[in-house]
Amino acid sequence: MFRAIFYLLLTVLLITFLRAVMRLIFQGFADLMNPQAGQQSQQAGGHRVPLTGELKKDPTCGTYISAATSIKETVGGETLHFCSKQCRDKYVASVAR
Repeated sequence: MFRAIFYLLLTVLLITFLRAVMRLIFQGFADLMNPQAGQQSQQAGGHRVPLTGELKKDPTCGTYISAATSIKETVGGETLHFCSKQCRDKYVASVAR
């Protein structure tokens, strides 16, 4: 009985180790095939979405967006937060009518 449990645990550990090794190998091949993707991900590091902070509701589509990364527009003395330039332009066009 002890031997069966031992072999089962050994098999689970071996499979886990092999999956980690295969992940590293496949990631290395992916980086070799597309070296620009690695550079783009490093350059895009400044545009990461914060994990905490205040959420604001986009008045056009209703999406909640981080106040730190939202597109801000002041309309009638009130600062509104938009998820995209398209939503901002749509809202400004509807207010201008």
